[in-house]
Amino acid sequence: MDISSGEDSDISESEMEEYEEKYYEKLKNGNYKIKVSNEKYTCPFCPKKKKQDFLYKDLLQHASGVGKSNSDKRSAREKANHLALFKYLEHDLRGTVGSSSSSAAAAAEVEDPLSGCDHDEKIVWPWTGVVVNIPTQKLEDGRSVGGSGSKLRDELIRRGFNPLRVHPLWNYRGHSGTAVVEFRKDWPGLHNALSFEKAYEADHHGKKDWFANNGVKEGLYAWVARADDYKSSTIIGEHLRKIGDLKTVSELMEEEARKQDRLVTNLTNIIETKNKHIQEMEQRCSETSKSLEALMEEKDNLSQAYNEEIKKIQVSARDHFQRIFSDHEKLKSQLESHKKDLELRGVELEKREALNESERKKLAEELEENAVQNSALHLAALEQKRADENVMKLAEDQKRQKEELHNRIIQLEKKLDQKQALELEIEQLRGSLNVIRHMGDEDDIEVLEKVDASLKELREKEAELEDLEALNQTLIVRERKSNDELQDARKELINGLKEISTRSQIGVKRMGELDSKPFLEAMKRRYNEELAEERASEVCSLWEEYLKDPDWHPFKRIKLEGGEEYQEVIDDEDEKLRDLTDQMGIEAYKSVTSAIKEINEYNPSGRYIISELWNYGEGRKATLKEGVTFLLKLWDNAKRKRGMT
Repeated sequence: MDISSGEDSDISESEMEEYEEKYYEKLKNGNYKIKVSNEKYTCPFCPKKKKQDFLYKDLLQHASGVGKSNSDKRSAREKANHLALFKYLEHDLRGTVGSSSSSAAAAAEVEDPLSGCDHDEKIVWPWTGVVVNIPTQKLEDGRSVGGSGSKLRDELIRRGFNPLRVHPLWNYRGHSGTAVVEFRKDWPGLHNALSFEKAYEADHHGKKDWFANNGVKEGLYAWVARADDYKSSTIIGEHLRKIGDLKTVSELMEEEARKQDRLVTNLTNIIETKNKHIQEMEQRCSETSKSLEALMEEKDNLSQAYNEEIKKIQVSARDHFQRIFSDHEKLKSQLESHKKDLELRGVELEKREALNESERKKLAEELEENAVQNSALHLAALEQKRADENVMKLAEDQKRQKEELHNRIIQLEKKLDQKQALELEIEQLRGSLNVIRHMGDEDDIEVLEKVDASLKELREKEAELEDLEALNQTLIVRERKSNDELQDARKELINGLKEISTRSQIGVKRMGELDSKPFLEAMKRRYNEELAEERASEVCSLWEEYLKDPDWHPFKRIKLEGGEEYQEVIDDEDEKLRDLTDQMGIEAYKSVTSAIKEINEYNPSGRYIISELWNYGEGRKATLKEGVTFLLKLWDNAKRKRGMT
């Protein structure tokens, strides 16, 4: 149904809202035909327009553009009609739009955003629109001012064109009345730019309308910037040449295809490199696993042999002690029984003393024998005491074995020095032998005798060296076992001290742990306390990841004075450390360098925090003896406190 001829007279601006509600009710009642098919719609208020079929989205943009137009060419009645149409499409027709049509339109937009675009036409890229005839006002000094770009951008966003930003163009006279609209660089951005251009063309405010000589131009005119705009000598052309370039859609598609091919090639190369690296790592892991299995098997065999030997020694000692105690018990019972017999005999002899002299003499002799036997008993008791002492000595043998192991370690160091001296001496003898061989002829008797003596001495030294090698290997094995035991004891001591929360001279230090206090202090100088804690936590987490990164090694090697040795020191020219000092200060720099030094010293391969027994009083690694002494002291103090309570 078309608009009746009786309604051709225009209305005032104040009547627009009432008129809009009136036609909105007519649209709801079905007085006008809008939907042509499932996908096509028509505008009932533009019957003379060449383009009669619209998609739902295009019709919505058309109704919004005409209804909100600032052009004086549009009558108030026409604007009210289109505002009513926009309201009807938004509130009443949107829910009835077929899912097939909307999804098809969306799919078409996603699948081919370049429909209707000449692929060989040069367009300014990034996609840019041109807006002219923006209203301006002149100030007293002659300069012009106009509306902000954000206001126009918001208007374009409401109309569905999704621009990124709008830049008004200014010259020495102020606002030029023109602006450029920037769209996204992708294909949907091009689609939005073309929709923006079509909407203004549909409103007779496109590029051709602007350059047409048909009288005074009112309202905004807009189009998509192309080659003629880019090459123009106007302020628009100057700005376009600064921000963009001329490209065709075909060129961009080819460039995008080349980038994609290059990306695929790079990713393929990276994947191949990673696969090779994985294969190498798997091979290394396999070799390491085999080596570890062999070492573990050897360790198990040595441990089993050692345990069996210790078990045999313990069984033998226990049997020996048992025999000694059994013999002592038997001897003790015999002595007790004999002593009682002698005491009874003495009493009996004393009773018979008064009988006669002969018996008295006999009694004296028996008493004498009794004394002798008592003396023998005393000697037997002394022997028993000596046997008990021998048992105690046997019990202390294991303690002496540990001391002997320590002495063997000292001997190992001495033997190593002897071995090095002996190797040097052998090399000197070999050099002397070569010198002697070149001193004279082979027939020179004196030279031959010196050669024989040197050869004999050389063989003796080599034999002595072989003996030292064998002894050295034996001592190395024993030292390794001792070191393993000491390391196990040190680990147990560290685990025990972890449970003790005390601020004392000896304790457990986490080597490589980052101190967060300097970062918090630095952030407090910039932010409030709550935000400072959050930012400090983020920065600390970032630097903890740097410390774990094996590729970051901020050290350099310097040659020590007076020698050929080198030492690793912190590289102050490291980019990360310089940025840290500039942003966080010297205290944060000290915290990071202290942590990386500890990691480089205690765990350079794993790069994770480890616990170490530490002497806080002297600022160094604590010895095992210091740790044990400190732990015993704590134990004595705790026992004394329990006794007092």
